[in-house]
Amino acid sequence: MGAISVILLVAFVIICILAILLVLVQDQDNSGMGGLLGGGNSAAFGSHSASVLTKTTAVLVVLFFVATFFIALLNKKRDAGADMAAVAAESQTVEATAEKAEGAEAAATETAGEWWKDAEPAAEKTSESAAN
Repeated sequence: MGAISVILLVAFVIICILAILLVLVQDQDNSGMGGLLGGGNSAAFGSHSASVLTKTTAVLVVLFFVATFFIALLNKKRDAGADMAAVAAESQTVEATAEKAEGAEAAATETAGEWWKDAEPAAEKTSESAAN
């Protein structure tokens, strides 16, 4: 798919450039930019030059839309349902990890909160031995 996508993209850029140039070259009542390149009466395509340029522009516009459509098809993302399933699984994993962390934190808090109970008998022993 990568090579087809690159070839289509290059063709798309060429089509765009040619369409822009053809639109600029077209001369409508001697007021367009076409007069800059070939003067007022360009006979590059003979007496039917206006129809040739118009037809060529129309063909390039159709090619532009077709190429745009196929580029969009090639770059389309996968099914959103599959992506959502992966996100849901990851979310469940994160929630389970968070619950484990909260449980470990609560156990640590309980252990840390009861340190004084263990220290109290030692303090009593110390005061008893000092009294003796």
